[in-house]
Amino acid sequence: MSRKNNLIFLFAIIFLAAINNIYGQQDTLVLNFKEYLGYVKKYHPIAKQAQLNIAMGQANLMKARGGFDPKIEVDYDRKQFKGTEYWDRLNTTFKIPTWFGIELKGNFEQNQGDFLNAAETLPTDGLYSAGVSMSLGQGFWINERMATLRQAKFFREQSKVDQDILVNKVLYQASLAYFDWLRAFQDTQVFADFLSNANIRFQGIKKSALAGEIAAIDTVEARITVQNRALNLEQAKVRLMKKSLELSNFLWINDVPVELQPDVIPDTQVEADIDTTLEIMQKPLDSFVLENHPKLRSLQYKVDGLLVNKRLKGNKLLPKLDVEYNFLTETPELINSLVTDQFKGGFTFRFPLFLRKERGDLKLAKFKLRDAEFERDNAQVEVQNKVIGIYRELDSYTIQNDLIANIVQDYQTLLTAEERKFSFGESSVFLINSREGKLIDANLKQNEVQNKFFHAKAMLFKTLAINPLNL
Repeated sequence: MSRKNNLIFLFAIIFLAAINNIYGQQDTLVLNFKEYLGYVKKYHPIAKQAQLNIAMGQANLMKARGGFDPKIEVDYDRKQFKGTEYWDRLNTTFKIPTWFGIELKGNFEQNQGDFLNAAETLPTDGLYSAGVSMSLGQGFWINERMATLRQAKFFREQSKVDQDILVNKVLYQASLAYFDWLRAFQDTQVFADFLSNANIRFQGIKKSALAGEIAAIDTVEARITVQNRALNLEQAKVRLMKKSLELSNFLWINDVPVELQPDVIPDTQVEADIDTTLEIMQKPLDSFVLENHPKLRSLQYKVDGLLVNKRLKGNKLLPKLDVEYNFLTETPELINSLVTDQFKGGFTFRFPLFLRKERGDLKLAKFKLRDAEFERDNAQVEVQNKVIGIYRELDSYTIQNDLIANIVQDYQTLLTAEERKFSFGESSVFLINSREGKLIDANLKQNEVQNKFFHAKAMLFKTLAINPLNL
């Protein structure tokens, strides 16, 4: 091949490659990384499921507060047979439970009939009473209602941080799917570009061989290169198709799964947006506060709830002493009618002799609490070491990206020089293919290192358990 023809051939390769880069993606639609994660957070079923945790926490808290709701009780019993009124009993009570096991109570009783017990004899217009009942032993400092309400509050707060963890997990998995899709797309582009170059080179060599300027055997080698590039491209397309389907698993709109269309491509400049999208920008290692981590906060709420349970079980070791005192009056509208010598009261005392059930429950509560504390302490060490490791890994990948970029540039320089030598008739198709093969491997390696770098950023996002506010 003459020098003039070689130069024309070389410039044709460069020109067509440039045209392909400019116009090859006109009919495509770029799926931005932030936009993609915004769809995932808003519409993905697991992200919606995470919102149920807070609703469940609020429902449990409402249920626990119901233990302190005022209550109205009405007990009415009447018997009449063969014209005889055996009894007619009415007992109404209004109760107001309060903190520390104190219960305020108002009562109205009215009984009449021929077969009432003497103790049931009341004034004709009924008898009113107002009083209080409380526990002086077991149940004074803490009881079932207090414990349930405190635990419900801890559960509500735990639900909030658990929601962040669950949303973070699905966004992390979605991020990995996007990065893998991006890598498969870039690999496909690499093979597509070099297949185009191989085709142009083959056509040029074929014309030169027909003109008798080079040996015909060179066309065989050039054709083998085209076939290898085409094979690599088809394999890359299969991988891209698989990664596209994996990405589609995270795309939902209004409870309907969405399939990624072939004309949708990833954002190849995503590196500039990753930190801001995942909200890991400007988070140096020394700014990381371990106590604020959602997982550790969730475990701490779990420990707090079990601590309340332990106190409740410990309170069961006390004797049960319930006292009650009620003023009695027929005229409740007169305050001075409530006098201390007209009352109804009493107390109840219960105390198991061996306390085996209570002591067993307390031991079990202590074991559960200690188990949760071990889990929390272990999680603290794991999170701290994992964060440190990821920051160091990111530093390493930054260096690796710089190195592989230099390697790609050097291989490109070698290929350009080899093509120039070929234009002077001082090289061969074999050497050009060899240089080009090394450049392809370097480009694929660059995509791999970049993918690992993005994975490390996603892992930092997951380890910090961030729930992005701006998505």
